[in-house]
Amino acid sequence: MTKAAELAKMGEVLTNSQLGGRRNIVINGAMQVAQRGTSSTGIGGSGGYFTCDRMFMDFVSTAGRLTQSQATITDLPGFANALKLDCTTADTSIAADEITLLQYRIEGQDLQQFKKGTSDAEKMTVSFYVKGNGNATYICELYDGDNNRQISKTFSVTSSWNRIILTYDGDTTGAFDNDNNLSMYVLFWLHSGSNYNSGTLSTTWSSLTQANRAVGGSSFFSSTDNEFFITGLQLEVGEQATPFEHRSFGEELALCQRYYQQSTSIANATSSPMWFYSYNASEAWNGNRFPVEMRANPTCVLYNNAGTAGGVHQIGSPDITGVTVNNSSKQGIFLAYKNNGFTADKSHVAGWTADSEL
Repeated sequence: MTKAAELAKMGEVLTNSQLGGRRNIVINGAMQVAQRGTSSTGIGGSGGYFTCDRMFMDFVSTAGRLTQSQATITDLPGFANALKLDCTTADTSIAADEITLLQYRIEGQDLQQFKKGTSDAEKMTVSFYVKGNGNATYICELYDGDNNRQISKTFSVTSSWNRIILTYDGDTTGAFDNDNNLSMYVLFWLHSGSNYNSGTLSTTWSSLTQANRAVGGSSFFSSTDNEFFITGLQLEVGEQATPFEHRSFGEELALCQRYYQQSTSIANATSSPMWFYSYNASEAWNGNRFPVEMRANPTCVLYNNAGTAGGVHQIGSPDITGVTVNNSSKQGIFLAYKNNGFTADKSHVAGWTADSEL
């Protein structure tokens, strides 16, 4: 084989091994972006997105509580941030239906390269860096919401950073929908009741059996000493875990803004670029074009200077509440409307959020 042919073959191997092009399907895997804030306390009563973008927490029935934060780290070369969970209220009396999950949610159109539901279905490799306050075992499950199918693997946590690499077989049953709706979850089971851990762990793709989802896992809420750090989350095609694909902060922010974005400040409307002008006592017109087109028409909320939802700040007058967004699209907010309370010929400003999360 000539030298030129050898080089061409090497390029083909590298590309087919997923070393070429954009590899990581996960957005914000290095936990760089935290539009909502860098710390949230008392989490556990209900689920949601709290700090690092795209990282959803789900809770059912637990009395445990935690603080979630975007942690600054200096002990893992190549990474500056991690998502940190800190147990603040333990829950050692675990009811059968309890759940605590860290979730990453993915659109179906971003999963087509896995060829799921075909005879050529590709393997999926999940990798991430993780540490805690001591030894623990948790579960990473891939859940296909389009076809109600699951596959789970355990991983170990120590008090030092370790890179976990988990490869899941391709699934020849059930294709992902090719649209912008939620198709697959990457689930980290951190706490569960017997409804989810009393069977046999589903280590191969199978139809959903609740009792087989979290077998053999530790409980994050076993002690207020417990901590959990994660960063460098990556999902890629094939069985080869490649080095974490770092993207610039600007790239990650734009990708996150497809799902959620907000004004510079929610609690200080006068620092926001959202300006309105009231023509009469019932209508204020104008709007805001989003810097990034969103996944779907978002739910938009306005905020006044006090940080009150459903409010705007009327220049030279008190804040107004009860204001709703009457029209929004994937491109922006176009109209704010209220039945009464505006003063004609006044300028207004508002903080705002726009949410089209999966």
